[in-house]
Amino acid sequence: MASADPRADSAVDASAGAAPDPGRVAPRAAWRNWAEVLRTQNLAPGQPMDFVSRWLLIVRASVFPMTLTSGVIGGLLAVAGPTPADANWGFFALALVGLVLAHAANNMINDWFDLSGGVDSATYVRGLYAPHPILSGLISKGGLVAAIAVINAIDLAILVYLGNERGPLVWVFALAGLFISVFYVAPPLKLKHIGLGEPGVFLVWGPLMIAGTYFVTTGQAPGWVFAASLPYALLVTVVLFGKHIDKLEADAAKGIHTLPVLLGETQARTVAQGLVLAFFAVMAILVLTGTLGVWTLATFVALPRALQVMKTFRTPKPAQAPPGYPLWPLWYVAWAFVLTRLAGVLFALGLVATAIHPIFL
Repeated sequence: MASADPRADSAVDASAGAAPDPGRVAPRAAWRNWAEVLRTQNLAPGQPMDFVSRWLLIVRASVFPMTLTSGVIGGLLAVAGPTPADANWGFFALALVGLVLAHAANNMINDWFDLSGGVDSATYVRGLYAPHPILSGLISKGGLVAAIAVINAIDLAILVYLGNERGPLVWVFALAGLFISVFYVAPPLKLKHIGLGEPGVFLVWGPLMIAGTYFVTTGQAPGWVFAASLPYALLVTVVLFGKHIDKLEADAAKGIHTLPVLLGETQARTVAQGLVLAFFAVMAILVLTGTLGVWTLATFVALPRALQVMKTFRTPKPAQAPPGYPLWPLWYVAWAFVLTRLAGVLFALGLVATAIHPIFL
């Protein structure tokens, strides 16, 4: 279980991390580097940069747990839903790999378009809390474009295979997710800039990822699966709300109208608290209606953490980073991410228990 303070769980070194080092890194040191990057999206100053750590930073691998959790929930619902179905775990594994690769490509695409569009800079929030792939010298512009192309090519191969095996609905799920992911920052839509980024993330990490993975795993797409995808989608949306509240002033100055910018900080913090409460309310409704098994009420173990997070959202962001807090200038997103990680694990464990000993109301 994560600690009560996101400083320990989601800390990122605000000094922009270590520079690439062509020298060799001892295996034990490399393992420590990878763990640090995956935990914090940074590498402490002075640490030699190994090949794997560099790529974990470039693709922003520290946020992959949200995608993995969505995919795992989709797969587990195949054996833990009200109507268990035959599951093809090979297809599930391929879908999970495809989702993570798509998230990696999306992160790099976002960095490319935000830099090219004049949003990202050394003084903008993105370059302060963690190293920007290009601005920090981790990779060249051409290298980033090549990496995006390679990862998308691998994803396309997975999509062609699964689409051939499961049918055209696989393409619908995948292309809908790709559309939202690319045009989140890409012109002409720039969904993030017009208050549609948060709804887009809700759709991608909920119905598209969870129901899509369920379909790939089972070949079915019943309505109850889309309903079961909503709670975790709410939590991922809270994470994005927190990040956009943290960046509100910087985004407003650049004309980026995220939902928090449109709502104003006080209202946005209230909405974020409402989304946290909505997660527990929807979970309870899904259990009471027999959509999810009783064991998934294990997510309520995260309620004390949720109350801590809501208390944080009720108060303005501190004027400066508290002692020992390295994620600055981000604040709310750290608390939201810790809650999402905990509740997501509890959700998955509840589904595992349901698969072993199903209890439905």
